[in-house]
Formats: sequence, structure tokens, C-alpha cells
Amino acid sequence: MTWCMWRRSRTICLSLAFITIFLHLLLALVTLSIPHLPCDTPLPSKTHFRDLAQIPDTSVGAKGLAEPPKDALQRDFSNQDGKREAKINVQRLSYKRYAIKGGKHVLDNNTVNAANQTERLESDLSKLKALFDHPLYNMPRPAVPEDDRLLKVKPKVKPIEKSSLMWKSDTQDGYDDAQWNSSSSSQPPWLRFHLGITRWELYPHRVPNMELLTEQLATHPIVSAVQKSGGTQLKLVISFPNYGQALFKPKKQERDEETNYNLYYFSDFERHNAEIAAFHLDRILGYRRIPPAVGRLVDVVKEIKDVTTDRKLAKTFFNSPVGNVCFYGQCSYYCSTEHALCGNPRDLEASLAVMLPDVSLAKRRTWRSPWRRSYSRSKLAKWETDPDYCATVKKTAPYDKGTRLVDFIDLAILDFLMSNMDRHHYETFEKFGNNTFLLHLDNGRAFGRHSKDEPSILAPLRQCCRIRRSTWLRLRLLSLPQYHISDVMRASLSQDPLHKVAPLLSEPHLAALSRRLKTVLETVSRCQEQHKDGGWGEDVIYDDLGDLK
Repeated sequence: MTWCMWRRSRTICLSLAFITIFLHLLLALVTLSIPHLPCDTPLPSKTHFRDLAQIPDTSVGAKGLAEPPKDALQRDFSNQDGKREAKINVQRLSYKRYAIKGGKHVLDNNTVNAANQTERLESDLSKLKALFDHPLYNMPRPAVPEDDRLLKVKPKVKPIEKSSLMWKSDTQDGYDDAQWNSSSSSQPPWLRFHLGITRWELYPHRVPNMELLTEQLATHPIVSAVQKSGGTQLKLVISFPNYGQALFKPKKQERDEETNYNLYYFSDFERHNAEIAAFHLDRILGYRRIPPAVGRLVDVVKEIKDVTTDRKLAKTFFNSPVGNVCFYGQCSYYCSTEHALCGNPRDLEASLAVMLPDVSLAKRRTWRSPWRRSYSRSKLAKWETDPDYCATVKKTAPYDKGTRLVDFIDLAILDFLMSNMDRHHYETFEKFGNNTFLLHLDNGRAFGRHSKDEPSILAPLRQCCRIRRSTWLRLRLLSLPQYHISDVMRASLSQDPLHKVAPLLSEPHLAALSRRLKTVLETVSRCQEQHKDGGWGEDVIYDDLGDLK
């Protein structure tokens, strides 16, 4: 009995062993019969890398700029899943190299993008040249009378008297031993700029001195740096060996950062790239009312700390925990260790704008803006509640005659295009009285937001329905594809030294320019329609070209 049970148990164990071996063999055969697939799906044989690089980007381009961009969250999640995956693949490909058909052609995505950007920039530069060659920017003008020049050069004198009338500097460390006379060849670029200021503009459309002046701002040695008094944020006055001076505004924000939506306009930072971009936009609009400004990488130790004679400024320098040299100066706001300006480790981006003539030589008058904001968190200004506010302004000097009203509307259009809400005052040169242009100074709070437009900035145009014919024609010109405002602005900014570090305006900001330009032109069209019923359609356009025909 026991033997039978042992024999039966052995049979069962052997059967289970054979079944186990059979199942293992079967599993091995099934596994070997399945082809091994790679983790990543290979590219189709006909897929070219250039095709992947040309997948549409999510940023706003030159087309379809009539409407503001959607909310950031909607823009990120409104695309289909397939498109989203394709874009993720493009981002993954941008840092790798892929062989196509046996490795005969190897393309780098960065190389392709660089080539496309170069080609695009060349096209934009040709548009900028065509714009500045257009007759609207080259209208014949009469010779400027001596009384219409801000500064005068003394007339030629006898050779014997030249030595006594020649400007001679005292010898100072770091400064040139300058000897200037009435000949422009002996004068530094900044002095030529000052002597070129007239009743109607800061500089003419075509001036050879502009290139020399911007080169000086970007490259000349800095021999002095002191804080500029006044204002809410830190600014420095920079001096050069040839006695030229520039206003220094440091980098406080990255290019792709937008102003916090929860901040009021009077709490915003001043941006160095906004000052530079404002100068270029002002020039593209044909105004020429903003002093030339360029970008520069400044060594905060060698070019500020070591040369400053401002003790209060010198005391604020310190080294950050990661070894960067920082300083914060003294001002009303944002001058503390929490808002320090830091180099990387010593190089700091900044804008340098040429200083206007000293007020002892050319006094300036400050005017309160009629459309000044309340600068209050709870109160509104009168123009924000009174629809007939402009009628009151038109009866008030100096807006009751001359070109002051259309001059201010020019300024409002500029501010709307670059989204600058901080225009509480403006200035003019006192010598020219009320019959002169407005200085478009202090633009550091512009270009803060690209995803939102601020229609209240256009209130002067919308309420007064008045615009210069020359301004209107140039705006229409900039809306055409061959002179597209975003393209010519991109080209103009590419000539700044800081463009080598990074574009001064991100693509969304350039796209916003086109969108806002359309809004300005639509506002003018609505004004013409409103006035057409009363037979006053022509009153919308102020003809400032009659004397130039």
C-alpha cells in the first residue's frame, strides 16, 4: 500500500515537472517570435528635419494680428493632442542631431533656425531701408533759420581772436584735453547732436553723426558715474572722456517677463530695454523726439564702483551669496538689498541715453498732461468720467491754438503702441515757447505687457478725433506688408549692441505693435465716420503737409 502511494506520487511529480518544462519552452518560443520595437517611434523615411522645424509656433506672428492673443491658459490647452505632441517632439529634436537616409545628410535644428532667422532679418532690414527711403520720410524742408536752432555757434572771427574764443578744458584725470571751435570736425558727436536740435525735432532724418553718437555711448570708456537726483528708481549719470554724458538705466527684468497684472501702473519697474525700444519706435514713426539710446554691458566694478565720486552710491555695493557684484543706490522706491542690481558676475545690461543740453544753456519747461492719471487706487481722473473732456481742453492754452493738441496726440499714439501708462508730464524747450515739439522722455515703464492692450491710453485721440496728416499717412504705411511695423522694428533693434546678447523685444511684444497699430487706424476711421454726418470729416485730419507741398 505504501509502495503504491509512493509510485503514484512520483508519477504526479514527474508529470508536473514535464508540464513546467513544456510551458517554459512555449513561453520562450513566443517571446522570440515577437519583434523588438524601439522605445521611440522612428521618423518616417520621408520626413525631413526642415519640415519639423516649420511646425507653427504658438506665439503671435505677423499674420492674424487683428485680435489680441488669448489667455495664456487657453492658448496652452486649446490645441489638439496630436499638435501638442508634435510640438513636444520639435522641442526634443532641437538639441539632437539626426541622420537622414544612411547618414548622408545631418542637419542641426539650431543651424536651420539660425539660417531662417538670418534670412528673416535680411528681409526686415530691406524693409527698414525701404521705409526710410519712402517720400514720407524725405520731404523737402526749408533751411532752418538761426532762431529755430536751440544752440548757436559763434560766428567766425579773425585768426588773432581764435585762441581766446576756442573752448579749452582744464586738465582732469581720465578726460581728454579738448580744444573745440566752430568747425564741426573738431566737435565730439554729443556736441554735434546738441547743436543739431531745432524747433521741430531733436535730430534730422538722415544725419551721419547718429552712428558716431551711438558708437560713443556703446563703447567709449566711462570716467565717472554718479546718481541722478529725483525720480522714483535708480538712475546714474555717466560721463565720457570727451565730456559727453549719458543717462544710465540698469536691467531689472528679463526680456520675456510681463508686468504683474496685480500691480498698478505706478508700481511698475523701469526697463532698460524699454528706453532703447522707445527710441527706435519714435524714429520709425518719424517723430525724432526721443534722445538716442543704446544698450551696453557695463562692468559694475570697473565702470561704476571704481570711478564714482558718489559716496552714497559707493556704500551700497556688496557681493551676493553666489559671488555676483551688486549695488542698489538711493532712491524713493526699489533701492534696497531686496531690489539690488547685480552683475553676472560683474557685467550688467543697461540703457545709455544721451543727455540733453544742460538747463543752464537750454531751459526746459515741464507741462502737466491733460490726460494725466489719478495715481490713486480708488479715484478716477476727470477725463475718465467726462466724455466731453476734450472740449474743455481745446479751450485751454496752449491747446487752443497751434499744433500743441496734435503734438500731444502724437505722444498718446506712441504711448499706446508701447503700452506706456506713466505719462504724467512732458517737457518742451523754453526758448521756442508754445510753438515747438514735445520731448518724449522717460519711457522706462513701456513694453511691460504684450498680452493686454490698454485702450485708455488712446483717450486723447478717441475724445478729440484729431491727428496730423503726416502721422496718419505714416501709420497707414506701417500697416502695409512691405513696411510692416513689427518687421521694421525688429530690424531696427537688431542694430543695437545688446541684440547680440538677446533680442531687445520678444516676438509677442513685436506682434502687439501690429495689433495696436490696427486699433489706432480703426479709431481714426471711426472718428471720420462720426464727423462725416456733420460734414466735419476733414476736421479729423490736421493738414501739416501743406507748407511742404
